[in-house]
Amino acid sequence: MLKVGLTGGIGCGKTTVAKLFAQLNIPVIDADEIAHRLVSIGQPALAQIEQEFGEDILSPDGSLNRRKLKELIFSDPKQKQKLESILHPLVYQAIQAELKLLNTAYCIISIPLLFETKMSHFVDRILVIDCAVETQIERVRRRDNLTIEKIQSIIDSQASRSFRIEKADDLIENQDAIENSDTNDKLAEQVKKLHNLYLSLSTCRD
Repeated sequence: MLKVGLTGGIGCGKTTVAKLFAQLNIPVIDADEIAHRLVSIGQPALAQIEQEFGEDILSPDGSLNRRKLKELIFSDPKQKQKLESILHPLVYQAIQAELKLLNTAYCIISIPLLFETKMSHFVDRILVIDCAVETQIERVRRRDNLTIEKIQSIIDSQASRSFRIEKADDLIENQDAIENSDTNDKLAEQVKKLHNLYLSLSTCRD
């Protein structure tokens, strides 16, 4: 099975593209969704996070206070590394487990931090969703209601746009700041072309 790693910076449109592949009946394994599950109440990862960051990192109901954790890790690189050392190995283990259950020509593995976690070797092909930094900022500002400074700090903590483009096997351009039917049509067209490419590549591997 051909494993396609889907990645891109914050606000580039990875979720939209993943949904388009899912509409073509292609399985999508989402690293962010797995990470969310891993830190739900009762999960060992949540206990580890509480142990490392203190009980203040939890909300009154015992769930993870995600906003507090985000503020902490984006203001302190050491805290970010601490969190990643807990979560990333567990996320990749879970991805491996999900891959074993699939029987399909190819699958999409959405890994926003594919380059940052140095896991490019984990996939057979890399699909990068790209847009201008200004577009990223505008989309995230609208979506998450964050300050421009906060968004910029998140962008700065990720692999650079030029690095991602250089490492991409395939590239989807998603430059419109506001999502509309024209944008989605253009994206769907690019996804369909890649879908056909991946089917043909998977046949060559048989």
